[in-house]
Amino acid sequence: MRRVLVLGSTGSIGKQTLEVARRAPQHLQIVGLATYCDYKTLQAQAAEWQVSLLGLVEPPANEPHDHLYVGVEGLCAMVQRDEVDVVVVALGGAIALLPTLAALEAGKTVALATKEVLVAGGAIVMETAQRHNATLLPIDSEHSGAFQAMLAGKPDQVARLILTASGGPFRTRPLETFDTITVAEALQHPNWSMGRKITVDSATMMNKGLEVIEAQWLFGLRLEQVEVLIHPQSIVHALVEFVDGSVVAQLSVPDMRLPIQYALLYPERIDSQLPRLRLEQVGQLTFETPDPARYPCLALAYEAARIGGTMPAVMNAANEVAVRAFLNEQIRFTDIPRWVEATMHAHTPAPPTLENVLAADAWARAWLTARL
Repeated sequence: MRRVLVLGSTGSIGKQTLEVARRAPQHLQIVGLATYCDYKTLQAQAAEWQVSLLGLVEPPANEPHDHLYVGVEGLCAMVQRDEVDVVVVALGGAIALLPTLAALEAGKTVALATKEVLVAGGAIVMETAQRHNATLLPIDSEHSGAFQAMLAGKPDQVARLILTASGGPFRTRPLETFDTITVAEALQHPNWSMGRKITVDSATMMNKGLEVIEAQWLFGLRLEQVEVLIHPQSIVHALVEFVDGSVVAQLSVPDMRLPIQYALLYPERIDSQLPRLRLEQVGQLTFETPDPARYPCLALAYEAARIGGTMPAVMNAANEVAVRAFLNEQIRFTDIPRWVEATMHAHTPAPPTLENVLAADAWARAWLTARL
């Protein structure tokens, strides 16, 4: 029995994690729940799972919260509790970095869904995991697929990793109409059901840029070894090419519950009770190269990775601010990459120490917020 604490329990990944646990009660026990500010949903989840280990980043001002772990510091204390074996990190944004580090320092297994953790603090996170002999497993479907495919060889035998992307809802939309894209249109993902921020990131393909940076750290790859292909069917999640020319792919139906279950139970596999992939029903799998004019955020992510230091943290923070502004209808869809690029150009990168990463993250948010 693995005892699981879910950070971000009220979000899309958090809710699907709880669904996985419902289907595997003999394998998984939910012992703690935390979220950003959705206290009402957190209370309902606590009642269902009968847990008292609860956390809120921002507690309600008009509710007693003596029984809660509060703020980022509270979450860092939660993840180190003795009754926790596995910490699911599914809080949106770089705010999840410190609780992730705290969990790794306590030797916990971390099932990581939050892309921004490795984007902003990859060097620190991987060094912490190694120093404390802690396990870090990806929940993201593409990295889960890559992790599984890489088991076919040794790490030094990997020549290339290919991450796939659906292309989002605007893969075939005329470029001249991008300035008129609405929030409602951007949230209509063709294949996946996700949170608002990551759905917009999928439309801009910034999510794939973040995944490229993640993959570098997770798998110890050089930037030029990680490539992206658009695969509209979202059936092939990742492909690994080995030095002998063999290519191993991981395929499944597009359902986040499968990579969640794989991370929570690794290396065990059990019946997921999910629909099975029927290739004869899929019929055709297609791949294409991303169009730079359609997805400028992808190039910005590669640029941030090449520059290194604190630049990925700044790029990520700027993207969070810009996406929030778009969702609030303050800026246009096409303004997202423009503002991310402007923030990157205004930043002088520093070595990626924890202090510098946190300072760069705060600087980027303040710099861009002041200009929107």
